[in-house]
Amino acid sequence: MDQEIKEKIPLKIYFVLFVSFLSILSIVGQITILGKQVYDITGRELDLGLLGLAEFAPTFLLAPFTGPLADRMDRRILFAWALLGEGAVSITLFWYATTNPTSVMPIFGLVIVLGIFRAFAAPSGRALAVDMSPVSTVPRVVAFSSIAMQSGVIIGPVLFGFLFVAYEPLPYLVSAICLGSGAVILSFVPSSKVRLLKTSGAKNALADAFEGFKFIRRTPMLFGAISLDLAAVLFGGAVALLPAIAEDRLGVGAVGLGWLRAAVGIGAGAVAIKMAIRPLSRHIGRTLLFVVAIFGLGTIVLGLSQNYALAFVAVLILSGADAVSMFIRATLVPLATPGHMRGRVLALENVFIGASNELGAFESGVTAALMGLTGAIIFGGAGTLAVVVIWWFCFPVLRKVDRFEEVQTFTEGHVD
Repeated sequence: MDQEIKEKIPLKIYFVLFVSFLSILSIVGQITILGKQVYDITGRELDLGLLGLAEFAPTFLLAPFTGPLADRMDRRILFAWALLGEGAVSITLFWYATTNPTSVMPIFGLVIVLGIFRAFAAPSGRALAVDMSPVSTVPRVVAFSSIAMQSGVIIGPVLFGFLFVAYEPLPYLVSAICLGSGAVILSFVPSSKVRLLKTSGAKNALADAFEGFKFIRRTPMLFGAISLDLAAVLFGGAVALLPAIAEDRLGVGAVGLGWLRAAVGIGAGAVAIKMAIRPLSRHIGRTLLFVVAIFGLGTIVLGLSQNYALAFVAVLILSGADAVSMFIRATLVPLATPGHMRGRVLALENVFIGASNELGAFESGVTAALMGLTGAIIFGGAGTLAVVVIWWFCFPVLRKVDRFEEVQTFTEGHVD
């Protein structure tokens, strides 16, 4: 145990984590502003849901190819090219915003293109830091990765909210600069030595992708953890409705919305710092189910809130609980996955994450159109609580996981 605590995290990993921070800052900040612009143009909650659907569709459709590609080529190079593609979309959004847009269709089209590049960036970017980490440092690297991500979630919406007030197209230009800078930094990071997949061809790509799915399916602990996130956040996707909550319920503008969206990162970031200092070490499975239940309760409180302070606290609580869930899942998955399969497994997990976040946004938009804003959010929180009860009984192997060391079974392809 003492050796694990003393082992240093290689310097190159911190550069990768900084690139992840720039990427998340740009994407989350940009999506927040896009939601604001779309709602300003149409005034319909449903369009916020459609925005999430446009973001998710490429991740779902391209998963059979993005995962195997991340296992076949240098993940550092793939991540860099994907960031450059996202930067190009941001430049196009900057140009469109300067035209005083009155239609949301070009925005939806550009978000689909953005989603295509995100589908390639996610599995390569998420696997890269773990690839370079000694096995004993993986939980701490995951915690630092969560800090980098949540820092981007905090700073992005607030910064872009102020930039939007100063000049509406400016957030997209700043996003492009950050994404391009991340690609440049990656060019100076040495490659990992994880063994690459050698197969080629479209038929083999589909077979390889299916191998990743079979691996998740025959590992009940992984399947339970990943599907729990899908089911719970699919119901609890109230964050997508924050533009409508801020405008219609709380009466605040872009800056108030930015801070409310940043509360997601503040709550999660505080938890991530705690995890980096003192990582969770016992009762892993029960803790995962418990924090998902807290997420559902926080969502219900958000649905009932009528003032800004209560809504802000509710978002802090539900995002902090979600951060613990993310930390557990993000540590379990790479520890239980062979290095040469990590791209495929993470690409499929990214589909689950995208389904929970973006399809959750779509579900929230549709239910808000049918039930109203308050009814949709309360329904989502109650659905999350129901999911926890079902998973408690359906996945006892997940509930009984006590330590991360219990799942450190597959280290093939990992370089210490």
